[in-house]
Formats: sequence, C-alpha cells, structure tokens
Amino acid sequence: MSTSTAASLQITAARPYPELLDLPWDVPLEEWPEHHLAALPRGISRHIVRFVKLGNRVLAVKETNAPIAHREYRMLRLLNRLEVPSVAPVAVITGRVGRDGEPLNAVLITRHLQYSLPYRALYSQMLRPDTAKRAVDALAVLLVKLHLTGFYWGDVSLSNALFRRDAGAFAAYLVDAETGELYDELSTGQRGYDVDLARTNIAGELMDVVASEALDADMDEVLAIADRIVSRYHALWAELTEPESFERGDRWRVEARIRRLNDLGFDVGELAITTDIDGTTVRIEPKVVDAGHHSRRLLRLTGLDAEENQARRLLNDLDSYTAANGRQGEDEEIVAHDWVADVFEPVQRAVPREMRGKVEAAELFHEVLEHRWYLSERASHDVGLEEAVNSYVVGVLPNKPDERAVLGVGTREIPVVDPDMY
Repeated sequence: MSTSTAASLQITAARPYPELLDLPWDVPLEEWPEHHLAALPRGISRHIVRFVKLGNRVLAVKETNAPIAHREYRMLRLLNRLEVPSVAPVAVITGRVGRDGEPLNAVLITRHLQYSLPYRALYSQMLRPDTAKRAVDALAVLLVKLHLTGFYWGDVSLSNALFRRDAGAFAAYLVDAETGELYDELSTGQRGYDVDLARTNIAGELMDVVASEALDADMDEVLAIADRIVSRYHALWAELTEPESFERGDRWRVEARIRRLNDLGFDVGELAITTDIDGTTVRIEPKVVDAGHHSRRLLRLTGLDAEENQARRLLNDLDSYTAANGRQGEDEEIVAHDWVADVFEPVQRAVPREMRGKVEAAELFHEVLEHRWYLSERASHDVGLEEAVNSYVVGVLPNKPDERAVLGVGTREIPVVDPDMY
C-alpha cells in the first residue's frame, strides 16, 4: 500500500491495531492476494466478505458504504456490551483509494468467531433434517435473547447467524446487524414481524439447500422446519415473560417455574409476587436477565468458559464427582477446583499436542463423556474415564476435522463438521 493511500485512511477502532495498516486497502477486497486470506467456510452475504490473517488472529472483513459500516460497528459494540451472542467488532476503515485513484468502499472488520460455521457449511454433506431443526432451534433462542434486549433484527435468517456446536445442539450468534434497531422494549408487532420474516427466509434458504441435493427433505418437511421457528420462539417467549397465577396452597409452583426457566438457560432477576385483594392467588412475573445460567455457574466455580449445554454437562459430571467422593457438605468452589485438577485437566492432557486444535476443550470433554457412555452400554458395565479417553483419542479424535481457524488451506479442503456423529 502506498504512503499516500495510507495517509488517506481513517480508522475507527476501540483500541489501536497498527498491523491493520499492513493490509492492501488500496485493492478491492475481492482482488486481495491469497497470502492475506484465511481459508474458512463463508456464508451467503449481500456484500463481499473475506477472512483475513492478521498475526495470530483471523478477522472478517466486509465491504460496504461508510454510513452503514459505522452504524453496524456501533450496534455490534452495544450488543457486545449487553452480552448478546454476536460477533465482536474490531474497526471501520474509510477513505480507501484504489491504485487507479478511484475511491473504494469502506470496510467493517469483525473478529472471527472460533469454531463457528455458517449454516450452509452444516449442509455441505448429506445430513438429516434433524440437523436443520437444531439450527432453527438455536436461531429461535437467539431471537428471543435479542428481543428481550429490545433488539429488532429486521433481517432474521440462517444466513445472518453463525453456529457453534453446543453439546450436540447448536448455539447461534448474530453476525449481521446492518438492519437492526435497539429499543427500550419491542412491541408485539415488531416481534411478530421478525418471527414471520424468519419463517419466510428459513423456508427459502432450506429450499435452496434441498435444490443443491445437500438436504434430503420434501416440500412439506421444509415448510415444517420453517414453521418450527414460530412454535419454538413463542414457547420460549411465553415461558420467560407470561405472568402465572398460583393458588395460595400451590406456592411450590413458583419454584417449578424458576426451575423451568433455568432449564431453558435463563436466570430470574426478580420475582414480582403480588397477592390478590381476596388473598387467594399469587402472581409471578419473571424479570429475565441474560441467558447462560449453567455457563455462569461453571465459570464462577471453575473459570471454564463454555456454551450452555456444554456447561450443563460438565456441571453434571462435577455433581457426580462430588457425590462419588462423599463431598456434598464441602464448599462447592473447593470441590470444583479439585474436579478440574483431578478430572477435567487430565482429559485435556491426554490429547496429543498436534490434535488439540481439533475440538475446543469443553466440547472435547463432553464428547469423551458421550463416548464413555456408549462404551459402558456396549460392555454392560461402567467403563472408567481413563479407558474412555484413550479409546476416544485413538478411535474418534483422529477422524474429526480441525475446528480451530485453519490458515492457508483451501476452502474446499476443510472437512465438514457433522453434528450427527454421535
């Protein structure tokens, strides 16, 4: 990049990234040389998007016009502060000028979400319709989280989200906030429009996948999967927000409601309990905070940062460890510290160094537990964790794709992650 071109650049970023100046901003993004690019699966976008290597990081660079880039950058920063599952913005670069002296579009730069895949990468090989259902379920959870925050998406689709495996299910992350608006509270009409748009877009996207023969489903199955976003969304929204009445003798149902919310991955921030004038009923309105009940508990106890279903599975194993060692009465944080040292870390150390980029730590532990269950069922007796780990490392892990951001490999060479493996 020439000195005059570098001088014309305007970089908006929360913190300095001087290495950004080393990239060829005077070249249109679609013409960038291969040695700057990271070969990762890309989803469908209305804009030109490339993954770029920058030191040890991988960034997603999207060309768009300057006002849209700045607006989306601000929106993503706000969503990140609100802890909404979304990609993290890095910078906006404007003032680009081509080598022919013509102005070039601005770019929005976000941090690549490790271990994530666009929805089309989930269907790059023949997978069951159940995979599509799980992706839709994840999108429904994401949409509820966004709406609870007051975020109106305006362009809900599988293409505008990224998916990470979460203990056999998927966790969805917002990747495109270009059309989004943030309000204090959304109206029923705004929420309904987002849900209806999601159903329409999902149906169209899945029809495209069926047409490419990557998904074996007929029209009725496609429409049923698309309709699933509506039923799943409304069921979760109702569980989180609708008031519920209890007879005075049924106060136990208050605890049951809280447990259901926790099972859905949400905490209750406040219970507004009011007694009717005649004193016969009690109403409860959950004031819901951010999702992640199990994730937060695991992080607090162990320092491990995991997806919600992964965290639930790890916590189940921690509880089993506690009971098996007769330590129910001890301080939970001390027991958790010992579980990490005695159980979790030995599993990670058993993986050869050259294979540690294949699966992230929490997902690896979950898969080892699954493998142990299958081995025990086959043997009709409990198989120890050490035996299960050795079997997994020898017989399962070598055949899995490397899910860490792979640099310098052709996109078509990257194996597809099959969530139906188990």
